[in-house]
Amino acid sequence: MGTRKVLVTGCSSGIGLALAVRLAKDKLRRFKVVATMRDLDKREALERAAGESLNRSLEIRQLDATCEDSIRECVNSLPNRQVDVLVNNAGVGMIGPLECQNVSAMQELFNTNFFGLVRLVKELLPDMKQRQSGHIVVMSSVLGIQGLLFNDVYAASKFAVEGFCESLAVQAMKFNVKMTLVEPGPVVTEFEKKVYEEAEKMDLSETDEETARIFRQIYLKYSHKVFNSVGQTPEEVAEQSLQVIVSKNPPFRHQTNRLYMPLTAMKHADPTGCLPIDAFYKMIFQHDRMFNASLSILRILHRRMGAA
Repeated sequence: MGTRKVLVTGCSSGIGLALAVRLAKDKLRRFKVVATMRDLDKREALERAAGESLNRSLEIRQLDATCEDSIRECVNSLPNRQVDVLVNNAGVGMIGPLECQNVSAMQELFNTNFFGLVRLVKELLPDMKQRQSGHIVVMSSVLGIQGLLFNDVYAASKFAVEGFCESLAVQAMKFNVKMTLVEPGPVVTEFEKKVYEEAEKMDLSETDEETARIFRQIYLKYSHKVFNSVGQTPEEVAEQSLQVIVSKNPPFRHQTNRLYMPLTAMKHADPTGCLPIDAFYKMIFQHDRMFNASLSILRILHRRMGAA
């Protein structure tokens, strides 16, 4: 197939950084990576991780997914505007009681998580259709399949991403353009760490005492346990994303964490939608011992899978 040009967004840290470096260091030399980020002052970690691949199989460019001009300038700077694989990874997070969230912050989140993807696809899809080839890989989330307590707005943005891609995939297929939604569960990154640090200091005065208690004493505590038990590293997600990219017939959806699959499967098992909501409610509010026991089992399985 030859060397493919891959454009990755959000490469200053986390999954974007790990995937850009993994592709650039591919032993078969199948990729030329354009690793982008909004703020080039944050490029040091990527440069350090890229090592000898920097300015060989990996180049760093500025791209702000919230700005059409920035996207177009980056794409126009590439020879023949060639992008064989787009990896849309740039995103922001938000957790907490809805009453305490600022609507303008919600709009900013959608501007990056959803409209950032729309802008990139709008710019690159016509070229891919004309060439009759291309692969659009979108870093979504299991929260694009199943909502989660206190993740209302973030989950909504990922649901929007999933609906957009599912609708567009049919048209893309007609032009031999592939689309894949990569759906990680918990991933231990600086991105997640920052979101939770901000949540612990969050002003909860706009909500009632019981909701504030549930958020601080139940949700945050359980979230830390979940991340410690089944959280993946960015490198694990990057490795699975690589396998999706090199696949001759990539799936439309790929969940990176098999331990999370039973939770998302509940949604498809009950068309009424009651099963997952009831299960999550009982897990969080009624069966603390069962929740902790389940996490202990998942922790053991996670270690065994890692060793396999």
